[in-house]
Amino acid sequence: MSDKHIHLIGICGTAMASLAGMLKERGFNVTGSDAAAYPPMSDFLAGLKIPVAQPFDAQNLEPRPDLVVVGNAISRGNPELEHILDQRIPFCSLPQLLHDEFLRGKEVLVVAGTHGKTTTTSMLAWIFQSAGLDSSFLIGGIAENFGSSFHLGKGKHFILEGDEYDTAFFDKGPKFLHYFPDSVILTSVEFDHADIYKDLDAVETAFKRLVNLVPRSGRIVAFDGVVGAERESASLERCLEKAFCPVERYGAGSKSDWQIVNLRLGPERTLWSVWHSGQSWADFEFPLGGEYNVWNATAAAALAAGCGIAKEEIVAALKTFKSVKRRLEVKARVNGITLIDDFAHHPTAIAGTLKALRARYPGSRLWAILEPRSNTLRRRVLQSDLARSLALADEVVVAGVFRSDAIPEKERLELPELAADIVKNGGRARLIADADAIVQTVAPEMREGDVIAILSNGGFGGIYEKLPARLRDLHAASRKAAEAKA
Repeated sequence: MSDKHIHLIGICGTAMASLAGMLKERGFNVTGSDAAAYPPMSDFLAGLKIPVAQPFDAQNLEPRPDLVVVGNAISRGNPELEHILDQRIPFCSLPQLLHDEFLRGKEVLVVAGTHGKTTTTSMLAWIFQSAGLDSSFLIGGIAENFGSSFHLGKGKHFILEGDEYDTAFFDKGPKFLHYFPDSVILTSVEFDHADIYKDLDAVETAFKRLVNLVPRSGRIVAFDGVVGAERESASLERCLEKAFCPVERYGAGSKSDWQIVNLRLGPERTLWSVWHSGQSWADFEFPLGGEYNVWNATAAAALAAGCGIAKEEIVAALKTFKSVKRRLEVKARVNGITLIDDFAHHPTAIAGTLKALRARYPGSRLWAILEPRSNTLRRRVLQSDLARSLALADEVVVAGVFRSDAIPEKERLELPELAADIVKNGGRARLIADADAIVQTVAPEMREGDVIAILSNGGFGGIYEKLPARLRDLHAASRKAAEAKA
């Protein structure tokens, strides 16, 4: 197959980069293109020696590929997409190729939900790997235990992150409907992806269709509790009510099939116990922070147990689970200041992140530096929820809305109003235009012991590199001045 050339448009998306690696491992000649590449996926592709052309250009399709995979972020007007349509070059979507080339003949385990998909999929894959089952997996991020976002194993299972976002410009249905899962973890159902879903009912419809795909012989492991407000819990119940397969629930409720008890969130480790069907089942610990990560781990443990993995193997695997890139990732420690990168896309996720950091760094001054970049955060539809979430930090800095001109003004996040709402909720908020201005303004204010949560699902103008560099420069200048005075 090495002479078959497959080109991926939008290759730096997490799932697209993973697919590129899987195709290369299968023996295809793989190339790709994107508007801009940034870590971790740019580093990941470079490590795989897959060439990435920048920016998009019809010339990137020379020599003519045998097949083009069109990423779901690519729309009409893209020069490469227009070229393949004009020249009638065969093309398909990522989920379609994934199903046809990799999922056939596998027992497919899909992790879906508004929150926690990437981490839960990584935990599940690590449990299977630790148990020696050599499952295949595809994750929407770099799992630190593997140093990769994919693996093609010889085992019968394929573990897959199931995204509810649309498939491609020519297929507006959710990606996860292409995967035909045998079993599903469903972590949560909230309104998200405001660019493609009109309202919560539309989101629920997508998840109901996923539930409807699970065979009677399969299983659904679903959260049992409230993430943000009662409406989210009700949404999950509506999505599950017509399931044809067994549904097992995990959470802290007394009626949960997998009940979380005795949760202890420490500065170094998190410990908890799980009761199954009313009886003590297992005691867990791992180095991750955050109550939501306990939910994720318990979901993974429940599905793994249902697939025949012994609880002792599950406990041992989770104890050694690390994390996923861009999920509460410590990017730098400079002069006693800790900088955290977190993939922020939704107010509920931001609240979970800030609560986790409070528990992990008790007594520290907590900063939240937000770039409103996701298609939900750039809009005002969840603005009140966003203000309440950000107010959990001691200091809040909000950058300008990413590509604000692409959002109609009446739908766009209203920044002065957001800042005022954060103050009403007891927080302190400032609006600073971009990464460079933020670095110059706030770096001199930071002090030893501070924890800085940088919240974005993109590159955020290079702030992850610029802020530590500025803090080091300030420290060096301070030391130099002190030495001169002495």
